[in-house]
Formats: sequence, structure tokens, C-alpha cells
Amino acid sequence: MIQPDATFDGTFPFAPHFTAAPGFRMHYVDEGPRDGEVVLCLHGEPTWGYLFRHLISGLSTTHRVIVPDHMGFGKSATPAQRSYWLQDHVDNLEALVLALDLTGVTLVMHDFGGPVGMGLAARHPDRIRRIISANGPTPFGQSDLFERVTANALASPWFQWIAKAEASGELEPVLGQLGFNILSTLKLNGFENNAVITDSWLAAYGSPFARPADCLGAIGWAKGFATGAHTFATPGPAADRAIRGKPALAIWGEADRTLRAEHFLPLFSAIFPTAPIRRLAGVGHYCFEDAPQETCGLIAEFIRQT
Repeated sequence: MIQPDATFDGTFPFAPHFTAAPGFRMHYVDEGPRDGEVVLCLHGEPTWGYLFRHLISGLSTTHRVIVPDHMGFGKSATPAQRSYWLQDHVDNLEALVLALDLTGVTLVMHDFGGPVGMGLAARHPDRIRRIISANGPTPFGQSDLFERVTANALASPWFQWIAKAEASGELEPVLGQLGFNILSTLKLNGFENNAVITDSWLAAYGSPFARPADCLGAIGWAKGFATGAHTFATPGPAADRAIRGKPALAIWGEADRTLRAEHFLPLFSAIFPTAPIRRLAGVGHYCFEDAPQETCGLIAEFIRQT
């Protein structure tokens, strides 16, 4: 876990907030006017709220931007006695949203933040105003989800490694040293913008995983896929109808080697057939790092337009 006041040489200058509502010490950023429209940003593996630092700065002048760190990531605690499956992260996010009584929420979802956010949407569609997927899958009860996940895993170096490492017993030992191999993990997933790599940037992404005991979140997400432990939400008919009527946007870095557009953008279009899709050529899985100005600009413009 990172120190609460860590700013990484001023690159993450946001006051830390904490809640015990999910049953552990969960960190979140809460920037912007209290009465502003809520933008809730959900990170994935192996990142944390630092991923959204440019979006926080850009939107918080007019919006209330809330960025939680999932259990086992960033400045949140990594309790040893908890499980780290998808459904646990949805439960934790739900507890935060209810504790803060967030309504009119624009979801901005990256990587496994997509399934976590869609799980929240299935439970509380009345609290959601917009859906924005940025290289984040949007599973929402589609009948072909398993086939798409399987086909993607066959083409993805990251998911290929997960399957091989779990079978050989290497998954936990390797990811238990994530603080030392964070850059190779990011590169394997599809990170293209080497110009942003500095000592501060590496510390921001590596220091949450200083010891094996700090890596349970990263291990859990990978292991859940290898063992089938993750449970994807299936919305009820009312929630399904409600979410399909929301404004939605997909942004996808086409150089993503972990989540292939051909497998996951159809999930988005199945829910939102008329929603815009913005493909970013040469941009990898971490679109907020590879093309921060373009990605954040697209999000800000979409919120203004809708």
C-alpha cells in the first residue's frame, strides 16, 4: 500500500479520502464541486487511480470526479483474509457508492473496471447517467460472453501467460513480485508511450506492490480468470432496459494486445447499438497513458454533448 500523502513528485496532487464502508480501508479521490455532476472512474489491472490523473485535473473544475482504488490496489488496503474476485470488487464499489449516496453517475471504465462498473449498473441502474468504456469490456448478460473471452484469451499474450503460469504454479510467485516487474507487465498488456516513463511514474505504478502480501489484488484478478472464479453480472429485465437507454461512448486504443477490439467492442454495441465508438490508431491498452489528451478530450466532449 502507498503512503496516503504520496504525490509522486506532484504528479498526483489530490487529497486522499478513505472509507471503511466496504469492510476495509478503501481510498478514493474526490475532487471538484460537491454539487457537481458525478464522474466515477474505475481502474483495472495492475493500475490504480493514478491512471486517471489527467482526467481528474481536466474535469474537476466543473464536475465531481471520484476515483476509488479497488481493494488490493493503489492506496487502498490489501486485507489478507478477503477474496479478490470480480464479485468482491462489485460489492466494494456498491458499498462506496451507497455510502457517498452517488447519483447521476457517469461511469468511466478501463480494463477490469468495465466488468466492475457494469456489475454496479446491473444493481443500481437508477444511479447511472452515462456509460463510458475506455479499453474496458462491458459484459451485461450477453449469451456469447464466454466465447468472446475464450477467443480473446487465445490471442492475448497476457491471458496466455496467466493460463500457463497458473498451470505451472508460477502465477502467484511472479505476480507476488509485481513491484519489481511492473514495467514488463504493463508492456505485455499493451503500453506504447515510453515518453511518459520517469522514476516518479515507475514508483507510482510499482510501489503499491512492494511485498508479496501487497500483491493479492493483482494475483486475484489474474487467478480468477485462470480458475473461473469470477462471476459476471446478469441484469434483471428492468435494469437491462434502463441501462440500454443511457448515453454511452466507447474509446478503444487499437494497439491493445490484451483486450482485442474485435472481441470486446461487439459486447458494447450489443447493449448500445447507436452509441459512438472512437478507435485510436497506434494507442495501446492503457489509452489514458498512451494518448491522455485525446482520450480525456473525447470524454469531456461526450459529457458536454449529452
